[in-house]
Amino acid sequence: MTEQQLPHWADPSVASSALDPQGVSRRGLLRRAGLFGAAFALGSAATPALAAGEPRLGGEDPGLAYLVGDHHIHSVYSHDAKYTFSQLATAGARYGLDWMVFTEHSNFGHADFGAAMEHEEILRARAENPRQLIFQGLEWYIPAAEHCTVFTAPGRNEVDLLTRFERAYDGKLLGYAKGGPGDADTARNEAHAVKAIKWLAEQRRSGYVDDVLVLANHPMRLGIDSPHEMRAWRDAAPEIMIGMEGAPGAQGAALPGWRGATSIRGEYENKPSAQSWPGYPADAYLTYGGFDWATATVGGLWDSMLAEGRLFSITTNSDAHRIVFDTWKNGDWQPGQTFDGTGKLPDPVNTDTPQPGSDFWPGQFSRTHVGVTGYGYRAVMAGLRAGRVWLDHGHLLDGLDVRLRRETDRGRGVTLGGRLRVRKGEKLTLDITVTTASRPNPQGVLPELAHVDVIRGAVRGPVADRDTFRAPDTRVVRSQDVSGRTGTYTLRVPLTAGEESFYVRLRGSDGNRHGTGYLGAAVDPNGPVPHPPGDGDPWADTWFYSNPVFVDVVAS
Repeated sequence: MTEQQLPHWADPSVASSALDPQGVSRRGLLRRAGLFGAAFALGSAATPALAAGEPRLGGEDPGLAYLVGDHHIHSVYSHDAKYTFSQLATAGARYGLDWMVFTEHSNFGHADFGAAMEHEEILRARAENPRQLIFQGLEWYIPAAEHCTVFTAPGRNEVDLLTRFERAYDGKLLGYAKGGPGDADTARNEAHAVKAIKWLAEQRRSGYVDDVLVLANHPMRLGIDSPHEMRAWRDAAPEIMIGMEGAPGAQGAALPGWRGATSIRGEYENKPSAQSWPGYPADAYLTYGGFDWATATVGGLWDSMLAEGRLFSITTNSDAHRIVFDTWKNGDWQPGQTFDGTGKLPDPVNTDTPQPGSDFWPGQFSRTHVGVTGYGYRAVMAGLRAGRVWLDHGHLLDGLDVRLRRETDRGRGVTLGGRLRVRKGEKLTLDITVTTASRPNPQGVLPELAHVDVIRGAVRGPVADRDTFRAPDTRVVRSQDVSGRTGTYTLRVPLTAGEESFYVRLRGSDGNRHGTGYLGAAVDPNGPVPHPPGDGDPWADTWFYSNPVFVDVVAS
């Protein structure tokens, strides 16, 4: 199998003029961190300088750049995947990822054998290519609920923590069924999930591992992640349980003519079951512009959590198992071998025929951008925890920088995930710096951004009903047509602080498919909509979303 390649932006033989603006920014960050030449033999090659006039991301903040990653990837160390670690890492490098998290499914075979074997591959990859940050993680079967990404910072105990956690808290290994409203074990299982997150937080506090993070995966796919469970996970350790997938993987599931006439992006093809939380409407089981209903609905579940005044981040990723149009198939088992007995699938075998699949390669379609102030594993995790996150599909943008400041301030203000403290009536300016796509995406299309939407919601504090999934005071307050604009430009949006604290977040798309939002035109006149079954070409319906910025209004 092919080994990893040096990321394009970090290769000193590649001129800065050949990079997109985000690559230029990342190269500048690497240079400032003193890593050119530190872990890679440059030979006589000169380090290209940042040319005068070249755009730098991070707005006015020269210490902030965005690293691109994927926190949900499966290899032959998962029982239902296909590709080798090397194939996936190579693909991530090819599609411009700076960081990747390998999240193998919990299984006895994984806990007993697979985690340690994969760790050896990860250690070699880290040594051979320090420009690509490779995290080891786990896809946790949450007792009473769906799945979560769990991953740690590199260190001597990273595998031990994952396998100890897997054996003690995984719903699949424990036999803790998903349950449902009529299951007598549901309360026990929900409590065990909270206990699990608290246990992870304690491992971080004690120094057993340097860091650990948790993100809920495809929360609405089965409708079994209830609002009260998500709040309970967050509240158990908000420094650990930081958010959820705003958009799932499997984005190629509904390519016309590919999987069938009932296919939906994300493989969100389920109906409510006895295990589902009964409060969700049937529409919650669909994706909207490829995004989970909980995120895509302005004034919906995500907004109801933000309206409590607490950060809860969103991400996107590949959930890579089986890639659309790929010609590899699973290898054959040797007699007597099983996954639980080996912890690893046989290596795949190439064929001449496209195989079934719904996913894209890591970085090929879905990208999570994390604002960092330094280069490395801890920096990525710190950026995720701080909420300096925006995401896009189809490589819609090269860059996004968001700053909220008082109108009279000359400083930088605060960025995504941050908080600005103001007085009632103060005038504010939201600076949105967009860098449009400068080259065709992996589909061969040059993406074009059509509009940028500003979404504002009131902050009212903790809710009395923990199953609330509505934020009635959240709505789109501005939609800016940016069709035809290219390069880097800044939209300056005036805002006024009223009597209540609030937050603002951003969204935008290529404008190809939109309609009245789920809660009506007064809330969202031009939002994402579901595609007809079997007709969900993801490249023709791409969106970006950002995390919020909070504004705390204080008495004069």
